Amino acid sequence: MRTTVNLDPDVYRFTSAYAGAKGITLSAAIGELIRRAEQIPETGSDSPRLKKSPHGYLVIAGTGEALSPAMVKAASEDEFV
Repeated sequence: MRTTVNLDPDVYRFTSAYAGAKGITLSAAIGELIRRAEQIPETGSDSPRLKKSPHGYLVIAGTGEALSPAMVKAASEDEFV
């Protein structure tokens, strides 16, 4: 289905980076990310492993290590069990 969407600049940067890292189109990346989000069970709370820094970046809880594009790519290649 062909449609037009308006993405916030941060969402566009993330999906573009995701698409580039996976070697897929922006449309395919958006579809893939939405499908993955549908598979994540809602627990009513944020992930215990990921927290937001005071600057709004996702960091690994306990380490404060910022997530790199390589880490995002590796996580995107993980299979859901």
